[in-house]
Amino acid sequence: MSTDANDSAPQRHPVPPFTADTARIKVQAAEDAWNSRDPQRVAAAYTPDSTWRNRSTFLTGRDEIEAFLTEKWERELDYVLRKQLWAFHQNRIAVRFQYEWHDAGGKWWRSYGNEQWEFDEHGFMSRREASINDVPISPDQRRFHGPRPTGDDTDLPLR
Repeated sequence: MSTDANDSAPQRHPVPPFTADTARIKVQAAEDAWNSRDPQRVAAAYTPDSTWRNRSTFLTGRDEIEAFLTEKWERELDYVLRKQLWAFHQNRIAVRFQYEWHDAGGKWWRSYGNEQWEFDEHGFMSRREASINDVPISPDQRRFHGPRPTGDDTDLPLR
């Protein structure tokens, strides 16, 4: 995070309007943050009054986001995420994603989803809408084992 010389407000680069390159950078930064499983780090990317829909849960503000993520990663163990840019325009980005995790009983899941993001002029996300479905998988069906290797831009398979 930096501050623009002409504006004392903090900036979270890249900022809109997005290009193909800056949108990809924003998506990879989000993937990296979520894979840290650090609720404070992730929540810091959102505006203080950011609004979310995550499945059937509606949240407002960083405090609610942080609490939600804390609970999520207590329940979704060994979480590993892959995001992929789907589309972008001006201050909006659409992504598709998949993540794998296991529950306390050791059952593995792959969660498939789509997100719509909207950013303020400083590069903070002001709105996030996520639709997600969970599919049970066996341990040998896992695809993701830790952070994305450098240079890996593999397309996410549908199944």
